[in-house]
Amino acid sequence: MEAIGFAWLAAGIGSGIAVLGVGNGIGPLVASALEASSRQPENAGDVRATMIIGAALIEGVALFALIICILLAIK
Repeated sequence: MEAIGFAWLAAGIGSGIAVLGVGNGIGPLVASALEASSRQPENAGDVRATMIIGAALIEGVALFALIICILLAIK
């Protein structure tokens, strides 16, 4: 019975690490996009589109990590 508790604990820790990784990935991405948009406002649309694609890829990896954590917890 205790192994199930440890599995859920490990899944929670893994989810927390995944969320921290996403924050560390998206934070500099958005900061760089805002800086680029402020330096060249005429390219703001292109920069925004590129930022959204990058953020979606980072979020996809995070979702994949969270699903793995849940699958390992219920296995």
